[in-house]
Amino acid sequence: MRESADPAPSPATPPSADRGPEVPLRLLLADDQALVRGALAALLDTEPDLTVVAQAASGDEVADAVEAHDVDVALLDIEMPGVDGLEALRRIRDRGLDCAVLMVTTFGRPGYLERALAAGARGFVVKDTPAEQLADAVRAVARGERVVDPSLAVDTLAAGPSPLTPREVDVLREALTGASVRAIAGRLHLSAGTVRNHLSAAIGKTATSTRGEAATVARDRGWL
Repeated sequence: MRESADPAPSPATPPSADRGPEVPLRLLLADDQALVRGALAALLDTEPDLTVVAQAASGDEVADAVEAHDVDVALLDIEMPGVDGLEALRRIRDRGLDCAVLMVTTFGRPGYLERALAAGARGFVVKDTPAEQLADAVRAVARGERVVDPSLAVDTLAAGPSPLTPREVDVLREALTGASVRAIAGRLHLSAGTVRNHLSAAIGKTATSTRGEAATVARDRGWL
């Protein structure tokens, strides 16, 4: 810090020290759908205390943008291709960036909430949340509060934690693509017998009859 003999406030004083309540919170929006990003930005920018300073179309852009734009709150979609919202959240936390994260998703799947909160998200809301409530959620997480869609919280408690092992999750993700047992084995560097064992266990845990059904149930519960 630059020293000065002048007792008056130094020009080097951090801007945050002079910020009053009128200074808007700086937001980042991450969603692979441009129309969704644009709509959210338009809604949030109508609030005098909020301003969208960055947008990202994929999760791999998020951490860099948060750091470059000094973002206060990042609103992340979970289901983005490639690096999804959960992985983007982990990267923000791994860098030690002081940014609150609010997960915003079309899919109110119970398992998503559990995984997001475990990864360090402060809030979780669905995209059809009314604009005023979304703005309030942004303000709340910026204050360090936790915000969770009430209906989703109830569903999560009812569903309980995911019973799947990490390897069963890997296998079911591949099964969602319609891959054969042999193809799954090749992609995951496992034997076909091991893949069948994992699929059998997952089918039992999801109370289904086929690997396709097991993968669909696990996806819909947010376990994948």
